[in-house]
Amino acid sequence: MPVSVTMPRLGESVTEGTVTRWLKQEGDTVEVDEPLLEVSTDKVDTEIPSPAAGVLTRIVVGEDETAEVGSELAVIAGEGEQAGAAAPQQQAPAEQAAPAPQPTAAAEGTAPEPAPQAAPAPSAAPAPAGEGTPVTMPALGESVTEGTVTRWLKQVGETVEADEPLLEVSTDKVDTEIPSPVGGTLLEIKVAEDETAAVGAELAVIGAAGAAPAAQPEAKPAPQAEAKPEPKPAPQAEAKPAPAPAATPGVSYNEPAAEAEVAKQPVQAEQRAVPPAPAPTAQAPAAPAPGAEAAGYVTPLVRKLAAEHGVDLASIKGTGVGGRVRKQDVLEAAERAKAAQAAPAAAPAAAAPAAAAKPAAKPQPSAKRGTTEKLTRIRTAIAKRMQESLHEMAQLTTVIEVDVTRVAKLRSQAKDSFQQRHGVKLSFLPFFALAAIEALQSYPIVNARMDLAGGTITYPEAEHLGIAVDTERGLLVPVIHNAGDLNLGGIAKRIADLAERTRTNKISPDEIAGATFTLTNTGSRGALFDTPIVPSPQSAMLGTGAVVKRPVVVNDPELGEVVAVRSMVYLALSYDHRLIDGADAARFLVAVKERLEAGNFEAELGL
Repeated sequence: MPVSVTMPRLGESVTEGTVTRWLKQEGDTVEVDEPLLEVSTDKVDTEIPSPAAGVLTRIVVGEDETAEVGSELAVIAGEGEQAGAAAPQQQAPAEQAAPAPQPTAAAEGTAPEPAPQAAPAPSAAPAPAGEGTPVTMPALGESVTEGTVTRWLKQVGETVEADEPLLEVSTDKVDTEIPSPVGGTLLEIKVAEDETAAVGAELAVIGAAGAAPAAQPEAKPAPQAEAKPEPKPAPQAEAKPAPAPAATPGVSYNEPAAEAEVAKQPVQAEQRAVPPAPAPTAQAPAAPAPGAEAAGYVTPLVRKLAAEHGVDLASIKGTGVGGRVRKQDVLEAAERAKAAQAAPAAAPAAAAPAAAAKPAAKPQPSAKRGTTEKLTRIRTAIAKRMQESLHEMAQLTTVIEVDVTRVAKLRSQAKDSFQQRHGVKLSFLPFFALAAIEALQSYPIVNARMDLAGGTITYPEAEHLGIAVDTERGLLVPVIHNAGDLNLGGIAKRIADLAERTRTNKISPDEIAGATFTLTNTGSRGALFDTPIVPSPQSAMLGTGAVVKRPVVVNDPELGEVVAVRSMVYLALSYDHRLIDGADAARFLVAVKERLEAGNFEAELGL
């Protein structure tokens, strides 16, 4: 009996969803709980599994179409009905059926009947290859409308497996990998690297595995394979194994000295790569394997590039998705190697240890001096939003000084037990966040947003706290949704988790959207305070400076006014002066100040 696939309820307030991609096509066989399609809502992107095993006989809702919760998306025929369901589908498309070519062959020449019988076989192969399965740009967030292809992990003619990473896409919110929807052969790439495509646009075409031979002669995958890119990495990669085993045991990515050692080793690889061209061919298959395992999965393009520049992949800390080594990582490592090669040449001439240490600090800034690089999508988005925010708001900053000595003492007493209990370190930031959330609940105007054109002020029903995180790709702001429901321990864990996943590029687009108020810890880099730019459509943003000890006049009950060493911090509130008056901002800051100076966090810390 046919089974109906319906739109599930994917959230408490979700009433509809959009089909972003079908992972199976009509006529395909599916198993129970096998991913069938991808659905995007205003809160989450997810895969819908098949409710039954059988054949997908009919797709009711196409890609990029929206359906209500509970409505029918497709129909799956049961196992006993597979034959009956597959037959009508094969009769519908005339191109895939064998009877179509046979009449034409019979009409052209009735005498040689064996020739038409040979013709249908080749004609049937290109048909599925030409059709194939399209790979489309998925919806990577509720406000994301387009994405840029940063790198293709597979090339035309290569075989891919279902759910195998196919390409990398960058948006203004996140960089991510797009998996292959089906297994087969990559027949065509329609959007090249560094090109932008809208959500739902076709990026590539994947054909059946048997269609690979037919696709290669048609286009130019065969000449690309015969262009001999493969023999080139082989001799250069042969020289790389020699320094690789000696480099990997002592590599430390956190010490500048180790970085200098890593930078020197590729130089030795370049020097050894020149003389032994044919001799080490037998050693090539055995030696690159350890380096490849240490560096994780890398694409053939990255491996070839590393071999050309003599870069040891095992010594590179990747900045791609999941720590993967990217093309930019290899190029930067090659630049460091060139700088390190010039540094030792200058060191013997100076013949002084101090002089040899100075060039080690210069390669990092000198690598980009005098160069021009393309703006990333994230940096472009940050630039546009900051400029727009300053233009559309009347921003003002109010600064207050807070004595956090009591908080510092509580933190010192409870940090060990807190880490054992919650698994994260206890910093000052959770105290600032909790005090700010409580103040937002008392003064909701600071958490509100204004629509000047519509003449309205909207007060959110919850406090969604954004935490500014410094990453190599730029400043990103993951969001603690419903932060008012969390205690000090919960806030600390959420901050640590979001910050870690943001820095490692494992954050989802929906987790960096929806903030109503933002907290930025500029004191983590030693700044006393700054004047943050409020991100639209928020109305305020709190910056916390560095906590420093200095002499302060305090009022002692017995001694009166005395000078004592206290832990002090500046809190800077930037706000939209069109909506928030100076008195409102001052009241908010005073509430935060009183909460922190009172230091009544014993119950939160278990003291």
